[in-house]
Amino acid sequence: MRGLRAQLAAFDSPARLLMVNQFAINLGFYMLMPYLADHLAHGLGLAAWAVGLVLGVRNLSQQGMFLVGGTLADRYGCKPMILAGCTLRTVAFALLAVADSLPMLVAASALTGLAGALFNPAVRAYLAAEAGEARRIEAFATFNVFYQAGILVGPLAGLALLAWDFSAVCTVAGLIFGALAALQARALPARPPAARHTGPTWRAVTADWRTVAVNRPFLLFAAAMSGSYLLAFQVYLALPLRARELFGGHTGSVTGAVFAVSALAALSGQLKLTAWAKRNLPGPRAIVCGLVVMGAGFLPLLPRSRGTITGLATLLVCAALLAWGGALLYPFEMDTVVRLSEGRLIATYYGAYNTASGIAVSLGNLAVGALFDTGVRWLPWAALAATGLVCAALVRQLHRAGHLAAEPVSAPA
Repeated sequence: MRGLRAQLAAFDSPARLLMVNQFAINLGFYMLMPYLADHLAHGLGLAAWAVGLVLGVRNLSQQGMFLVGGTLADRYGCKPMILAGCTLRTVAFALLAVADSLPMLVAASALTGLAGALFNPAVRAYLAAEAGEARRIEAFATFNVFYQAGILVGPLAGLALLAWDFSAVCTVAGLIFGALAALQARALPARPPAARHTGPTWRAVTADWRTVAVNRPFLLFAAAMSGSYLLAFQVYLALPLRARELFGGHTGSVTGAVFAVSALAALSGQLKLTAWAKRNLPGPRAIVCGLVVMGAGFLPLLPRSRGTITGLATLLVCAALLAWGGALLYPFEMDTVVRLSEGRLIATYYGAYNTASGIAVSLGNLAVGALFDTGVRWLPWAALAATGLVCAALVRQLHRAGHLAAEPVSAPA
């Protein structure tokens, strides 16, 4: 904790505000979202297909609009998009508190996702510019500590509020985002937009997107790194499925333990891993090592577990290794995106990067589910472990070919 305070104090107030902002964003989001499916199915009595529709619309609206959100941040400034996203999520959560029909729920879910697409690229681009090339890695490492803390505290806060009802959870989560919008409107300095084009807006936006689309090193890096997001997502998919195999219907506490271990491992290891990697590994090598660790996290699940204690231990080990691998690579990954953008259109690049990773997660999860359906118990774990190793090999090859050696430049504010 002392190290975190010292690290945080080293940054200017806008960067510190963005980090605290991310904790509050995740606090409000994870206070509500883990319990939404149960509310829809049991509280409102929706059919399974309707629950899937509501949750799918949120994911589609967020992942599909990341590129648009990043483009808007570059054209109109990061602060307006952060404020718009927080305000929109306030409205969305207020609507979820009272919605009792499918059209209202779908609208609220779409607004929730759109809000994330607006503020996520903007926050990262603002932080990258604020920290500068010299402090960017440390800034994203500290940012990830606050990010993971929100994931850890949010579900616990939501569980406590469920003692009243789901509307109370929605109301408090909405108030958090409303307070964030008011705080940042007052305290977050405005920065001039990064994109300054003349002529029709559609032509300028097309030019921006074309710049991203022809940046071959960036596209190759995004493709190579997409596997890391698929691996990280298995805390929500493959590990709960394995918990159900081991413990039947009594998986709630096991899944909670997996989430807690994942968040605590990232919180405890982030700053130490980043400091160690900066001393001993160039950025691309840190990313490669992180991917190898993430892939290796699935190896303990390959042998057939003998007993529930051993099975639980392998799940927790996998969750911890996924978190530590992600913590090792994350700051260097975010820094690499900025470098490959050459300091221009950073929010647009982050938006495109998030959209690519979202598509990869959606398609990859279909493949993981199909592997579970084969009934070959070891096959999903072997495929996931191989995914980590293949992605590590791809990033290593990109580094050796010089594709990740973009010249560092000062990112425009």
